[in-house]
Amino acid sequence: MVQIPISNISKLFAAVAEKQAVYIPVDTDAGCAEYKKWEPGTELSSALNTVRSAKDFFFPQTESIVDFKMEGKNVEVVESRAETSDFTVFGVRACDAASFGILDKVFLAEPVDTFYKNRREHGTIITVACTEPAQTCFCSLFGIDATNPAGDVSGWIADGILYLEARTDKGTAFLSAFGSVCTETDSSGKSVVENQKKEAAEKMKAQPFAGMNMNRFKPENLLDVFNDPAWAKLSEACLGCGTCTFVCPTCQCYDIRDFDTGHGIKRFRCWDSCMYSDFTKMAHGNPRLTQLERFRQRFMHKLVYFPSNNDGQFGCVGCGRCLAKCPISMNIVKVMKTLGDK
Repeated sequence: MVQIPISNISKLFAAVAEKQAVYIPVDTDAGCAEYKKWEPGTELSSALNTVRSAKDFFFPQTESIVDFKMEGKNVEVVESRAETSDFTVFGVRACDAASFGILDKVFLAEPVDTFYKNRREHGTIITVACTEPAQTCFCSLFGIDATNPAGDVSGWIADGILYLEARTDKGTAFLSAFGSVCTETDSSGKSVVENQKKEAAEKMKAQPFAGMNMNRFKPENLLDVFNDPAWAKLSEACLGCGTCTFVCPTCQCYDIRDFDTGHGIKRFRCWDSCMYSDFTKMAHGNPRLTQLERFRQRFMHKLVYFPSNNDGQFGCVGCGRCLAKCPISMNIVKVMKTLGDK
């Protein structure tokens, strides 16, 4: 474990930036935080989390897949993929770090998504433990320890000091390459980290959603939950706006479109949402014709379908973004409370 004063953290970012891009949470004029590329003078945000997750670095909202250049009857396939360089994302919270495991199961399963795989191989994740959870946080419900986040390098901020510990080979290589601006942590510093973990863990236990009943969301209850009449009441106010899916760190649905540039075709993919009426629309139409069906699909996937196929791992990490951003305050917590208390 190594350490560096937060007042000197720009030295660490500067050392990394000499070799590769480094992205950090930065405050915006809208009063929230988002990831931005570090440059001299860029200040690290103190916000608990960013509005959108670090998922964007590995599964961007839009990306070109391939171009088709056409001349008469001749069609040339043009590779439009940009070569990915090494990069570092700093300040990722435990919930978002856990989301990568969910995305990996989707994009790294056969057939492997080479776009995603390439970015995962080039990206280094530096997490920072939470000390003051928000009322909307419920990551502990899914077995995520916000005081001890995963990542290539895990970090803790206590008493004005950032402590860093490598967790993977990539993390070890990172600290070997850039750790010269840090100093080794002695036993007293490690004690500070352990004490902070214990204090933060007690706060996590006191979160309002930490003790929700999840026993009903099991494979054997699939049809029972699917046919629950409560879905009608839960979904009636849903606007189908897709906000929940666009701020979610684990949603992975996308659409593929072709755009006529006038001198060829550009094929790209972009995020999609199961809450939209044209989602997965086929030649005969949409298999889910009502908002109730679309609403149910989203939450059944996260709470029943995904864990049924992935050794019980839920498709939610409890980051709380959908609770904060849903315009009609209908979110996964209300679904779990309504259906789980039966």
